[in-house]
Amino acid sequence: MNDNNLLASGSIGRLLIKFSVPSIISLVLNAIYNMVDQIFIGQGVGYLGNGATNVIFPMMQLAIAFALLFGDGTANYMNIKMGLGDVKSAGYGMASGLAGAIGSGLIITFLYNILLEPLCWFFGATDLTIGYSLEYGRIVSLGMIFSVFCGATMSIIRADGSPFYAMMGMVAGCVINLIGDPLAIFVLDMGVAGAAWATVAGMAVNSVINVYYLVRKTRSVHLEKKLFTSCFSYIFQIAKSGLSSFFTQVAIVIVVAVQNNVLVYYGAKSIYGAEIPMTALGVTMKVFTLIQCAVTGLVTGAQPIFGFNYGSGRYDRVKKTFCYVLFLTLAITGLATIVFQLAPMAVVSIFGSSDPLYNRFSVLCLRIFLMFLVFDGVQMAASYFLQSVGKPLKASVLVVLRQIVIQIPLTLILPKFFGVEGVLYSGPSSAFLVGILSIIFLLGERKTFAGQKKCKA
Repeated sequence: MNDNNLLASGSIGRLLIKFSVPSIISLVLNAIYNMVDQIFIGQGVGYLGNGATNVIFPMMQLAIAFALLFGDGTANYMNIKMGLGDVKSAGYGMASGLAGAIGSGLIITFLYNILLEPLCWFFGATDLTIGYSLEYGRIVSLGMIFSVFCGATMSIIRADGSPFYAMMGMVAGCVINLIGDPLAIFVLDMGVAGAAWATVAGMAVNSVINVYYLVRKTRSVHLEKKLFTSCFSYIFQIAKSGLSSFFTQVAIVIVVAVQNNVLVYYGAKSIYGAEIPMTALGVTMKVFTLIQCAVTGLVTGAQPIFGFNYGSGRYDRVKKTFCYVLFLTLAITGLATIVFQLAPMAVVSIFGSSDPLYNRFSVLCLRIFLMFLVFDGVQMAASYFLQSVGKPLKASVLVVLRQIVIQIPLTLILPKFFGVEGVLYSGPSSAFLVGILSIIFLLGERKTFAGQKKCKA
């Protein structure tokens, strides 16, 4: 049975195992990529070194935003076109996505290298962390082209029907980083610079592996030079399909910038000082990203099932797949919430530091900021589902409301009444409100599908 027949009639559960499990592993490893630096820096340099990685974190997320704009956009476009039997357009879509990813990666690499210091101050660097931030950021900036290319091609390779290969490329990069970090930090005594070089090396290896697939191993679409001649006419359609993923990451960048600066300002007026709150919430955001990647991997893995069956009019299979996805999303976020509420110090201790004030604020971060993680899961599942079935505007509305319209104002207002801890309550408040709206949007889609002609599963 070929991939198209499998998507049309195969068992939903088995399809999710085939596509989502490699996707989850790939994206979780991508999150671990960022966390590994923080873990080893925390153990070898201290929480000020971790503070520096938190300053650079939003810059890396912005690069990932462009990776997802062209990667997820291309994947959605290819899956829908292949569901319609239009392989030619799927090929032009793949070429367009690759051109967009490479072009945006080069631009970001150039801009980061000439604007690094002002960006560090903008994202919350302090007098104590600016040195570490510049040392780490100068090196990581050189690898932004690899970051964008890896993120985009991982989605494209998965859409081409090779989720396992996409996962193995990420595994190889992560292994390089895992070996390189302790070697550079503890053996070669390179500090944060060593962690940065290990990260860049991992992304470069991942890029080489993905290039080999695109040149030699593509399955649904054979990538030829002629596809690139007209690729720019497809860029807008590709970008439109990836808008929700893009806005999700850009929103995170904006929120982190605001949070870092508010935490530094109100932290300086508290017993914690300026650096501890920013570093502690940065660790919490990395942990949140890990859970987010697990959910995102589940839903993006399901995108070929959503897109193909939506494109071919098999709406009953679309609905059934989403029911599976939503149930698993609630299981992942529910289990994580229990851990964060009952054993937060077990998570905090992984990132080092024996400073009692740092530990105290870090525990508060995990318990308060991630209190309503289940509602975040519903919003993420809804956003990616809506994007996959050609509703990018609704998906983007949920993302913008969650991160920008609700959370940023709360981040600015609540500390006026509750001090630095007020920032923490902005997370669960916005998660709850947008989670409810996501449920309303999903119920609306259910009514839409109910009016469509059903197909046999």
